[in-house]
Amino acid sequence: MNKTGTVVAVSVSPTHTMLKENASRITLLQGLGVEGDAHMGTTVKHRSRVARDPSQPNLRQVHLIHAELLDELKAKGFTVAPGRMGENITTRGIALLALPTGTRLHIGNSAIVEVTGLRNPCTQLDGIKPGLMQAVLDRDADGNLVRKAGIMGIVLWGGEVKPEDAIRIVLPPEPHSPLKPV
Repeated sequence: MNKTGTVVAVSVSPTHTMLKENASRITLLQGLGVEGDAHMGTTVKHRSRVARDPSQPNLRQVHLIHAELLDELKAKGFTVAPGRMGENITTRGIALLALPTGTRLHIGNSAIVEVTGLRNPCTQLDGIKPGLMQAVLDRDADGNLVRKAGIMGIVLWGGEVKPEDAIRIVLPPEPHSPLKPV
C-alpha cells in the first residue's frame, strides 16, 4: 500500500449541502472537524444521524474522497469536481477505501485525521446528477456491496490543510479492521 499521497482540493460549507465550495485552505480543529463546516462538532451533525440520536459522537467530522474516484466517474459520464460530493478533502495517490479503521492521516504540517469508517452514499447524490448514487456503489467478487463515496474521520490534531499538502499514512497496530459505514 502506498504510504503517501497528496491533497488535491479542500472544501467547506456552513450549510448542509452536498456542494461544498473549494477553498485555498481549511482549518481542522481538534475533536471538532473543519472550521466553518456544517458538520463540525463533537456530536453528530448529519441530519439523518441527528434524527436518530443527537447525542452520538461525531465520527464524521471530516469527509475525504480520492480523486481517482472522480476520474472513474468521469469515464462513466459523470463529471464531478472536487467538493461536489460533500467532501472536505480530495486526495490523490492513496487507496482510501483500503485503509483499516484507526489509520492516521498526517496532513500538511500538523493536522492528523483518524479514519473512522466509510461514507455511506445517499440519494442526495442523485440531485447532483441522476444515477450518481448508483455509480458510487459496486459489488466485489463475492457479491458484497462496495461503497466508493469516500471515508470519514475525526480530527486528532488540528492544523491548516491546503492543496498540494502531503499526506502520510500511519497504519494502526494489527490486526486491522476493515472500514464499515459510519
